[in-house]
Amino acid sequence: MPLVPLPEPYDFELSTGRYRAFGPDLANLWHDGGLHRVVGGREVRISAAPGGVDADPLDEGAEPVVRHLLGAPFDLNAFYAFAAADPVLARVVERLPGLRPPLAPDPWEALVTSVSAQQVSLRAAFAVRNRLIAAFGERAEVAYAFPRRERLAEVAPEAIAATGFSGRKAETIVALARSELDFGALAGVADDDVKGKLRRLPGIGEWTADWFLARHLGRPRAWPAGDLGLRKAVSHFYRADGMLAIDDVRTLGSRFDPFQNLSAHYLLTGWLVAARSEVPP
Repeated sequence: MPLVPLPEPYDFELSTGRYRAFGPDLANLWHDGGLHRVVGGREVRISAAPGGVDADPLDEGAEPVVRHLLGAPFDLNAFYAFAAADPVLARVVERLPGLRPPLAPDPWEALVTSVSAQQVSLRAAFAVRNRLIAAFGERAEVAYAFPRRERLAEVAPEAIAATGFSGRKAETIVALARSELDFGALAGVADDDVKGKLRRLPGIGEWTADWFLARHLGRPRAWPAGDLGLRKAVSHFYRADGMLAIDDVRTLGSRFDPFQNLSAHYLLTGWLVAARSEVPP
């Protein structure tokens, strides 16, 4: 099978855990030991392999999508060297060797995914997003292509609400689909300007813009301080006597500069692992 090389260390099972922890994701579907995603109308199966992953079928169009999906832009070795100087973060990193956070390859999908997760649990977000995908996406073999922006621009908010989204979120998704903003062009825009452009859109606040920077663009300094899960994780590892306020978490982000994004992912994953195993930090 065609190999997509990834820098070591890399743990495929650990890095793709997001697609199993909160239920299936029809657009990034874990099935029979591999991750399935539709790229250019064809379903690509991604599986672990020495030195990276096997991706089948693989062509020039699929390879950059696979690499982005698997978090190839992150510099783990530089981050590990940085983390070694922080005793708390160092212990978290030691327990998660080879965790390479996945990235959403498509900006439209990334935005809708974040909207689905606004103020609900990730398990609930995965479930409602799956209903949207099944209703408006196109099925390949086992996975679905995420609904195209043009497709959702044509539907009424009520049709999206019928899949389980709130009326407000349904209106946000349709407004995003019909907006004139070129989401792909945001890859060449500075962080603050990306956030400014996104926050001018209806239904998009700082939380959604921060996660767009973190989980689609992979910006090193993205730090979603207002995320409840991140607040819990940072409080778990850096404060033993209660929950940190959003402003405190935002301020603490400077401690992890210039690796706020990777620090956030490692702290979140470390907190979830600790919570499941009841292992103290």
